[in-house]
Amino acid sequence: MEDIKAYIESGILELYVLGDVTQEEKLQVEDMALKHPAIKAELDEIERSMELYAESNSVGPPAHLRDRVLNSVLTNFADDRNFDTKKGSEAPDNTVVLSAQRSYNFYKYAFAACLTLLLASSIALIALYNQLQQSNNQLAVLQTDKQHFANRVNLMDHELSVFRNPSFKFMKLKGTVRAPSAVLMVAWNPVNKKVMIDMGSMKMPVNDKDHQYQLWALVGKKPVGLGVFDMKADSTDMKEMKSIASANAFAVTLEPRGGSATPTMDQMMVIGQF
Repeated sequence: MEDIKAYIESGILELYVLGDVTQEEKLQVEDMALKHPAIKAELDEIERSMELYAESNSVGPPAHLRDRVLNSVLTNFADDRNFDTKKGSEAPDNTVVLSAQRSYNFYKYAFAACLTLLLASSIALIALYNQLQQSNNQLAVLQTDKQHFANRVNLMDHELSVFRNPSFKFMKLKGTVRAPSAVLMVAWNPVNKKVMIDMGSMKMPVNDKDHQYQLWALVGKKPVGLGVFDMKADSTDMKEMKSIASANAFAVTLEPRGGSATPTMDQMMVIGQF
């Protein structure tokens, strides 16, 4: 149905009625009119409109020419050789010129109307395309927000499962002389060896771009590095660190970015033990 509508609005039917089409286009229009009643109806309507336009703009013959024809019919059965033709000799030529001029004007206005219709259609299509692009962008944003929300919900479910799991042990690491007000909560599950830190409740000095905090587990008297992290004031997540099967204590030191093989003892920020 959209193809038929587009074909009607293309202007080919008006050009067909005006006779301004190629032989191939003429055959195509006639074939389409036979196949589709809607096109045939539109073609008939255009022809009627053209006829009404021609009738409303037609020019009647001059009065002296009408009298001449009537007199010729009555007197000579349409043989007007006995009448003086000098009086209206220029009238036929003028009529032809007038008709040609009107025909030219009609084609000119018809072309202008088609051009206007084409321009209006192009503007409408551009506006529709822009609206479609805007809708697609809004849909993409909504899908991204939806995915972000789903990820957030899954993360919260995972964090809640830590607090609900009786296998987890929670240890509050307290500040040292280096950072007396520092606090960090560590969750450790000896069963599955998982270690997590609560970034939301953490209170630590903000580290610079050249340093990071490093979590250590003390196994006997040997420190084992469990990964690095940054202090972020707006963080609310539980961060999973490296796994460990056993530990006597946990501590955090400030190390060069990327971590160290051994802890810098004079940079110890918090510590806690079982």
